[in-house]
Amino acid sequence: MSAEKMVLPPDWQKIFENLKSAIPKSILPSISEIAEIDNDPYRVLFSTILSLRTRDEVTLKSSNKLFKAAPDIETLNSLSEEKIAETIYPAAFYNNKARSIKKCAAIIIRDYNGEVPSNRDELLKLPGVGRKTANLTLNLGFKIDAICVDTHVHRISNRTGWVKTKTPDETEFRMEEILPKKFWIPLNEVLVSYGQKICTPQSPWCSKCTIPEYCAKINVQKNR
Repeated sequence: MSAEKMVLPPDWQKIFENLKSAIPKSILPSISEIAEIDNDPYRVLFSTILSLRTRDEVTLKSSNKLFKAAPDIETLNSLSEEKIAETIYPAAFYNNKARSIKKCAAIIIRDYNGEVPSNRDELLKLPGVGRKTANLTLNLGFKIDAICVDTHVHRISNRTGWVKTKTPDETEFRMEEILPKKFWIPLNEVLVSYGQKICTPQSPWCSKCTIPEYCAKINVQKNR
């Protein structure tokens, strides 16, 4: 039986402060760690494409290998699809991702003068780019407010009871309605880190939760 409970209305400032207090400052999601170097949209875009269904440590390693081999979009475009696949291995679906990366590089050079577009609609036209990738590129590459929803953000937003949605896209649109804009960019980084360490998919560490008064524990069957 689910351990759902009544919760206080969200105090977003307090929620974010409490969530951050539980996350070691040295721990960042792989894309945030990559973006910390220079907030380069090129690096953010292609490392996010690599991150799909790939563990953070593998994403970081594969991304670093890719950017060592191709420090800029022109060099990336000059690499063969086979070379890209070899470089990003063992990222999940590395052959498919190599194909998307190769096509993306060519399109960006041909249609955008070699510059990653800073518009969501244009980003979504690129192969292998969905709303998560587009929004994270806007966030970390351009500092443009957008809500990036991955599995952690979708799970935690529903588990707490902040939203009641079935898909990440629905979660994005609903969170846009209720979350103050100043929290849009940090939302992904904070909830990814929190979701990896505390609010895990199975048996979350509710005993370590820093926002229990704001969490309804929806569909939590077992916790630690």
